[in-house]
Amino acid sequence: MELSAEDALRLNVMLANELHAVRIDESSMTVYGLSPAGETAIRLNPTCRDEQYIRLVKETLSSHVLGSPGGYPVYLKRWTRMGQARDTSLEKLLLLGEPEAVVAVVHAPGLTGEIARRAWWAMPTSDNARRMLAREAVARSEIAPTLAEFLIEFLPFEESHQAMIESVRLVLQPGLIDQDTRDKLWAKGRHKNTYYVGFLHTTPDELPERQPPHPLHKAAAALGEGPQADFLRKLLDVPGQSFLHTAEIVLKKPNNQDVVVELMEAIRNWSAPLAADGPRLQDIDALRAQASGRVGQEPALAAMASAVPELVPVIEAACLVSGVGERLVAPVFARTDAIGSVMRRKLAHITEPIVEAFGVLRGR
Repeated sequence: MELSAEDALRLNVMLANELHAVRIDESSMTVYGLSPAGETAIRLNPTCRDEQYIRLVKETLSSHVLGSPGGYPVYLKRWTRMGQARDTSLEKLLLLGEPEAVVAVVHAPGLTGEIARRAWWAMPTSDNARRMLAREAVARSEIAPTLAEFLIEFLPFEESHQAMIESVRLVLQPGLIDQDTRDKLWAKGRHKNTYYVGFLHTTPDELPERQPPHPLHKAAAALGEGPQADFLRKLLDVPGQSFLHTAEIVLKKPNNQDVVVELMEAIRNWSAPLAADGPRLQDIDALRAQASGRVGQEPALAAMASAVPELVPVIEAACLVSGVGERLVAPVFARTDAIGSVMRRKLAHITEPIVEAFGVLRGR
């Protein structure tokens, strides 16, 4: 088997010119090429079964680009997604017409804005957009707003809650979307609170829905200096109250385990200045005991409690919240794959104390 004379000629002409990327549409049997001059297309004329002919085309591309018809080792998918592609070969991988090679480029540590632009033309998928926007070099490049726009448009069709959170988290990076788009995205969270978790991760202190300060927020001025005191002041002011309000909405009705884990990690990251030293606890009762004991055991917390006694319940509740994280729910999720209301019942012994702490922190 071999390529038709016409196809062989046209492919060789395309490869002889400067080429940025190649994409093969197997449904229409068309090879597309991206060059500085724009996009070109070659409609194939198969001389055998379509899948066999596509293999011949890829062998031709590989022989020209890599010097061997072997092509990209598509069976190394795990290796590909671990970002093991060599940075020096990224541009060549985009000329093979192989989707798995594009994925290798997208996952590569050396990805640049220009290479991302070419990879996006070759394979515009939501997974690729997320992976590329996670790279700082791409998030600051000209292609970044295009990737963000695609992810927002695709959100209604996204089935994975983990992917929804990641998409929202990434598009909220500075400079990618305007304020109007941000507000509309937040509004959609009222019907799908999974979106809120993305906001909690990326803009925890700048949430669109602002809540009033805690009744005792002025008393926090007497807490003194230091990262723990600064965090407690923030917690009692508008940014902290807004974060707690939003986190509580999600905590009361998460959709699945991914949402719970990401919410717990968002709370953990936000409250890190107050977290206790040492490993995270996996038992809610142990965490409650630790939180109530820290005020008397840690000098900085004891000093704040002595300076403002009326804030002692707030400090203890904040200590409990600062201890949450994935490790707290891992024992439950290790025993069940439940989602929805069943999952929420199994988590009630964990979430109820946290909601109770939220109530103290919000002055209820």
